[in-house]
Amino acid sequence: MTLLISGGTVVCSLLSARLINRFGTAKVTAVSTAVTAAALLGFSLAPNLLWLCVFAVPLGLGAGAIDTALNNYVALHYKALHMNFLHCFYGVGVSISPYLMSLALSGSGGWRGGYRMAFWLQLGITLLTALSLPVWKKVRFSAAGEDAPPPRTVGMSELLKRADIRAACLVFIGSCAVECTCGSWGSTFLVNAKGMAADRAAAVITFYYVGLALGRFLSGVFSGRLTSRQLIRVGQGILLAALVLLLLPLPPAVSGGALFLIGLGNGPVFPNMIHQTPRNFGQDISQSAMGMQMAAAYVGILLAPPLFGLLAQAVDAALFPCYLLVFYLIMLSDSWLLEHRRTRRQERPREG
Repeated sequence: MTLLISGGTVVCSLLSARLINRFGTAKVTAVSTAVTAAALLGFSLAPNLLWLCVFAVPLGLGAGAIDTALNNYVALHYKALHMNFLHCFYGVGVSISPYLMSLALSGSGGWRGGYRMAFWLQLGITLLTALSLPVWKKVRFSAAGEDAPPPRTVGMSELLKRADIRAACLVFIGSCAVECTCGSWGSTFLVNAKGMAADRAAAVITFYYVGLALGRFLSGVFSGRLTSRQLIRVGQGILLAALVLLLLPLPPAVSGGALFLIGLGNGPVFPNMIHQTPRNFGQDISQSAMGMQMAAAYVGILLAPPLFGLLAQAVDAALFPCYLLVFYLIMLSDSWLLEHRRTRRQERPREG
């Protein structure tokens, strides 16, 4: 099911530019939200695993369209403050969703009741999106202005010929790999490699997601004083310090604190990279570039956690910090390469 959901998200992210450039962000967001709501309702009613897999496909497709459409819309028309707060609320949702499901599991509805609860929430968002359609058009006109270049749809093969887009995709793969590997395997590392009690390790992972949301909130707060690139550097610095703490033979409590710092440092990377998309690649192809970046992000989400699971099973869960460090170095080197290429591109007209 996870493969189907993530695979659908990757496919839809790659195709999203054609849909959004033709029908507009508001309509695509409204329809995609309705599709995901219907998929969640289907989950709550599915009689067997086969039907769960069937409903996983529209859930992934709808999620990919929503992510790509909203991220590019905010990147084009709003400040870094809004982008960081948008993704901060993702962290809030990730933090509270296990609690909501635990409430459902403790009641008479069971896991089906949890998905039904998610359906009603998503249905409410769908109605709000549909009612706000006229507002989206006004904001787009007032923010983009008459001088904004018309959107242009660029194919995947053409995008991948550009070294800067390849570098951006690797930054997203690295950041999302660190984020999701920590969420999936952080507690296993604390229990197996650090000897922490299982219940405390589970609580630490909740604390990790709080750090992720807090990092994005603080990034939004400081976005008025620091540029997106500076916020990314600060986050990467905190992330490096956290990885060093994980690598050192320190008590379990310190390792738990390091996971919180990983969330805090990695939190600003994703939204600020997203916000730079129109500036990195141009407003005309930002939707196409955004789809490529979101597809890369979900590749990291899909592949990195199970790969570490295989590695931990074959070798040892103690390799967790080293595994994270590899993806951190990928993220760091390619963010530097992307910034270097952008600087060179901006300097070329002056040289001429």
